[in-house]
Amino acid sequence: MRIPALAILAFAAVSAAVPAKAQTYDPSYPVCLHVYRMGGDYYECRYTSLAQCNAAASGRSAQCQTNPYFANGYDDPSVRYTRRHRRVY
Repeated sequence: MRIPALAILAFAAVSAAVPAKAQTYDPSYPVCLHVYRMGGDYYECRYTSLAQCNAAASGRSAQCQTNPYFANGYDDPSVRYTRRHRRVY
């Protein structure tokens, strides 16, 4: 009785396994474009500056982000990009 139950349990465990997603960030570029879509969002990491990324994001439902896995990134926290807000009155 145990062998068929273990076989069924092993089959269920193998069939329920889901493949892992690939890495979303490319470590070669410092800026990524996060694109939002109905079918799911994705990242385009192929921009060398925030200005270049903002030009590509113009008119799209997308947002530019710094790449946390950039290979040539700085370890100094004072060098990191800080988000600035404008006050609108």
